Amino acid sequence: MASSSHRASASPASAESPDYWWKYDVFLSFRGADIRDNFLSHLYHELQKIRSINTFKDDKELEIGAPISPSLLKAIEESRLAIVVLSRNYASSSWCLEELTKICQCMKDSNRILPVFYHVDPSELRYHKRSFAEAFTKRKTSKKHIKKVKQKKVKQKKVQQKKVQQWRNALIKVSNFSGWHTQNYK
Repeated sequence: MASSSHRASASPASAESPDYWWKYDVFLSFRGADIRDNFLSHLYHELQKIRSINTFKDDKELEIGAPISPSLLKAIEESRLAIVVLSRNYASSSWCLEELTKICQCMKDSNRILPVFYHVDPSELRYHKRSFAEAFTKRKTSKKHIKKVKQKKVKQKKVQQKKVQQWRNALIKVSNFSGWHTQNYK
């Protein structure tokens, strides 16, 4: 994969045309706290420096609760492929889950999403086990609580529940792709 031209369009339909040029060859999605200073730094170095693959890596430490930045979503749209490094705490980050949902929306072709299962088994994502179960359990609110809140809050809760379902679906989708398992490389 050689570095590509910098002309890009935000329209997903144009991505299918043969004359489409990507701004980035690869978008890296990862949970920084898990892998930024070890695995990710090696992967990024190999892609960007050794192989000259134009790679987008968000270097900012993200503020908890802040909305995902429009520039990050645009970088996903402008990337030919996504390498998603799924680590133990990936699902505990709403940013990571928002990225993954956007990646799945923009890159419907499974050949464009390349998962790396970093010390996790795909079945943990697929069936929401271990740390993935814990991450979603923390996001749930009991039905009893929902009945007590005002009508406006119930509508907000339904929107949040829909978002959580999108996140679950994205994790399941990616867990079904063939990818790399760190357990196979010791």
